[in-house]
This record gives sequence, C-alpha cells and structure tokens, in this order.
Amino acid sequence: MALDLTMPVLVVDDYKTMIRIIRNLLKQLGFSDIDDAADGAEALQKLRGRSYGLVISDWNMDPMTGYELLKEVRCDDTLKTTPFIMVTAESKTENVIAAKKAGVNNYIVKPFNAQTLKTKIDAVFGA
Repeated sequence: MALDLTMPVLVVDDYKTMIRIIRNLLKQLGFSDIDDAADGAEALQKLRGRSYGLVISDWNMDPMTGYELLKEVRCDDTLKTTPFIMVTAESKTENVIAAKKAGVNNYIVKPFNAQTLKTKIDAVFGA
C-alpha cells in the first residue's frame, strides 16, 4: 500500500495539546486531511462513518483506550485493514507485545518529532 498524503488521517487523543502537536507534525510531513477524536469511542464512531487511510491513537484514554479501540477496529470487517499507529508515554514491553498481538502496525513513544513520525508512517506503508 503506497503512502498517499491526501488520505484522511484520524488522530485520537484525550489531550487537545497532543492532537495539536500531532496535527502540526502531520502537516509538516505534507498531510492535509487530518481529523481528530477525543477518545476511542468517538474515534470508532468516526471510523464507521468515513474511510481513513491511517489512525494515530494515544494508548491511555477514558472511557475507551487506544488499545481497546485497536481491538475493536481489528474485529470489524470494514475497518480491520486500517493502518494503526499507537502513541504512548510508556515503552513497557508488555504494552508493545499486547499492541502487536492486537494488530497494531507501529508504535511511537512520546516525546517524538516529525522525523520519527515520518519513519514510523513510512514503515507502515512500506515507503
């Protein structure tokens, strides 16, 4: 799957500041269609209403975590192939393993910069 900078990207985080940071980094990388959701439940609703080329989700959110969102996405026949990158402040090995088992495409530990984000997105799309 080729990387398409015009594809819609969904950023999921319960901190508005983090959404703003990721949105700005994505814009620096050339993405223009960036949507956001404040938690997993809102993200799932948006994902079911529109086709996204990539989801970048925080791990720790209430009421639905990024991990729970990932599991929901992977169980849904229409959504299960959506590329999914998990963002977390903790690089706990068990979290990385759990996310991999649940089908995450890549994993980013905060803090990160545009280059790290680009590298992770490129890896997902085989660029």
